[in-house]
Amino acid sequence: MANPANPSIRSAPGAARRGLGRALSYLIVAGWSFTSVFFVVWVISASLKTNRQLFREPWSLPFDPVWGNYVKTWVSNRFGDYFLNSALVVSASVLGILIVSVPAAYILARARFRGRGAMSSFFAFGMGIPYPLLFVPIFVIMNQLRLGDSLTGLTIAYIALSIPFSIYVLEGFFTSLPGELENAAVIDGCSDFQVFRHIMLPLAMPGVATVAILNFVGLWNEYQWSLVLLNSPDNRTLSLGIYALITSMQYSGGDWVALFAGVTIVMVPTVILFILLSEKMISGITMGGVK
Repeated sequence: MANPANPSIRSAPGAARRGLGRALSYLIVAGWSFTSVFFVVWVISASLKTNRQLFREPWSLPFDPVWGNYVKTWVSNRFGDYFLNSALVVSASVLGILIVSVPAAYILARARFRGRGAMSSFFAFGMGIPYPLLFVPIFVIMNQLRLGDSLTGLTIAYIALSIPFSIYVLEGFFTSLPGELENAAVIDGCSDFQVFRHIMLPLAMPGVATVAILNFVGLWNEYQWSLVLLNSPDNRTLSLGIYALITSMQYSGGDWVALFAGVTIVMVPTVILFILLSEKMISGITMGGVK
């Protein structure tokens, strides 16, 4: 007769449930991954067909790729100019975000001064403000500063709006770093800036890379603020270029393959970024999870 007091017998149902839950989690992740990869491949495949091939054989591979779709989208639809605008704005914004957020997060995480908790809560509160509430005031401020309808104004808005999230995340990374190294550097005669520059910042680079990647992807695909702050076609970003292409299709008969080529141009940089820096991002997220 089985002994009900045996721990191995009591733990068997729990182990089975955990195994079933783990298998279900893997199945969901695998299904999500397959779906994401499938649609990425389908969009790229559709961009290499003619419109007639796309509607006749939407699921077939393009055995005779039409690379002219990309040339037409890049030149005729001015996606080359939009790509350059997005690259300049997003690169400058990410750099500005890191310059402001990294030292601020380090001070909030490692220093001890009156009001530190209130300041951290202030930045956390900033993440909860809905963007639509800020459209009118920021639009008015940019126009008063004569930065309306300019890439410079859009860059400043991106930096200001991304700082709360970046500081909140980076504060968790700096908090997770061991204090013994910091104390040893101070004993060896390092100044506060030297401790930050030579000891803590290199240790927090996975976190900095994670914040840079998340901001880059978010700003690269950003649409609302570009629509609010930019008016002239010369200053359009890629997201506005996609919108303009969709709008023009209502009057030009619908050049769907050009649209898919434009979507691919928008999508490829972020996919490449994730492939190259995914390990740093995963290690950064893991390190920051102990906040």
